Amino acid sequence: MFDTIVIATDGSASVRRGVRVAVDLADRFDATVHALYVVDAGDVETAPERLRDEMRDALHERGEEALADVQSETGREVTFAVREGRPAAEISNYAREVDCDLVAMGTRGRHGENRFLIGSVAERVVRTCPVPVLTVRQLEEGSVDSLLEGPADAGD
Repeated sequence: MFDTIVIATDGSASVRRGVRVAVDLADRFDATVHALYVVDAGDVETAPERLRDEMRDALHERGEEALADVQSETGREVTFAVREGRPAAEISNYAREVDCDLVAMGTRGRHGENRFLIGSVAERVVRTCPVPVLTVRQLEEGSVDSLLEGPADAGD
């Protein structure tokens, strides 16, 4: 069902659970995994002109670190890419380029009015991506990640 899965990461803690779920799916379907980090061009463009090159370099370095985190979480072969642009558009474009079957990404799971006031990259990707998008909400600290645990033992 899934031959190629793209994991979109921003390097935040909220992505870790999304990576684990995506890798679990990839393992179950023997799928190829791509990890993508997008340097937000808007962040670079809003910096003072004299600092833009430094900002761009720092964000690319952060992308490399985020992709290294994905590699350490997966323990499998992963194709990595760092792009620059608008994150939602770049994720959708990359999904088309590699002809993936699924994009997986974490979401911070904002609630209440913040959900409507603050634009979400995940929300934009869900609305614009040409393939299915799996969004994985970050659990509250201390929550049990039952999604990734095996079935409960009937003898418990």
